[in-house]
Amino acid sequence: MSRDLPVADRRRVRRAALRLVRRDVPGFAVTLLLNGLAVVVALVSPWLLGRIVDSVSAGDSVDLLAASAVVAALAQLVLSRYAERVGTRFSERVQEHIRAELLDRVLALPAATVEHVRTGDLAARGTTDVAVVGRTLRDAAPAILFSSLQALFLIVAVFLVDPLLGACGLLALAGIAAASRWYLRWARPAYLEEGAARSELAEHLAANAAGARTIEALGLQDRRTRAAERVIERGRTAQLRTLFLRGVLWPSVEVSSLLPPVLALLLGGVLLDRDQITLGAVVSCVLYLRQLGQPIETILIWLEQLQSSGASFAMLDPRTARRAERSLAAVLEGRTVIAIAHRPHTARDADRMVVMDNGRVTEAGTHDELVAAGGAYEALWRSWHGSRG
Repeated sequence: MSRDLPVADRRRVRRAALRLVRRDVPGFAVTLLLNGLAVVVALVSPWLLGRIVDSVSAGDSVDLLAASAVVAALAQLVLSRYAERVGTRFSERVQEHIRAELLDRVLALPAATVEHVRTGDLAARGTTDVAVVGRTLRDAAPAILFSSLQALFLIVAVFLVDPLLGACGLLALAGIAAASRWYLRWARPAYLEEGAARSELAEHLAANAAGARTIEALGLQDRRTRAAERVIERGRTAQLRTLFLRGVLWPSVEVSSLLPPVLALLLGGVLLDRDQITLGAVVSCVLYLRQLGQPIETILIWLEQLQSSGASFAMLDPRTARRAERSLAAVLEGRTVIAIAHRPHTARDADRMVVMDNGRVTEAGTHDELVAAGGAYEALWRSWHGSRG
């Protein structure tokens, strides 16, 4: 019978991710540093713009301030581009290591265990899931860390300009926190189901392609078509479920992100009319709060991506392969299984093997007995395995 490999729990996923980062600490550290510098530089422009507004109101020169704003914007652009370049290289190295580790773990399993695993499951884990994990480690960790710092710095900056306007920034967090908590409650099982449906579809397509002539010869086209429709429907249902979760999360975030700058603009107009704040301070606060939506949106984008990649990475943990072997042994315990095998590795673990040639039984016995007999099985085993025994 075919089975999917097990899925790792959250604790093992975190430990495996940290192990990957420790393998390339310099690349990860440089990525963090460049992203951090880009975040700090991004805070300069709104402050300079507020200074420019106050200077224009006072009739002072703004040449130096304008030049400084241009330099800050260019510095942010350069730092962001280099951070993306370094992060891409880090991601490629991570993906290479994950694929190599996956291959090593699969080859280390008994061949009988691998033969009973769905081909589509292995294919999905070695392609789509690896790519998702690599992109996440490249982008998610720096983006989440520095977007969090940027959001904190922006709120602090607004409070330093005017505490009352700073309080408006906190309004963005209430609705977003509630929506995120609801989303995280349901996201992981939904993405795990989507990954399982993707693996099942890959397995079904691979089986149909490999056995196309057999399907046609036995007249199984309608049966396989109905099975394909069931697999596709399962995948569609799983994708609609994750789409629903995103459909609730993102409108809540958009509304919550728009409220603070609007309220700050209205309140700033009232304070400006009472001469309790300068026009430049209002402009700076509104720009800071408008910028607050970007890091919050970035955090939530990667939060959503982490749910998908976390489910993908849970299907690459080395311990899951060993659990697959134990699970298969538990299923077969106490049962008589008749298996038709075309590969010696698959048949090796059987208690008794029967070798057929041109429709006739030519040999029978255990693996060791057939190898010692020096017949057709021994020749096949030697050609496949490269050695005796």
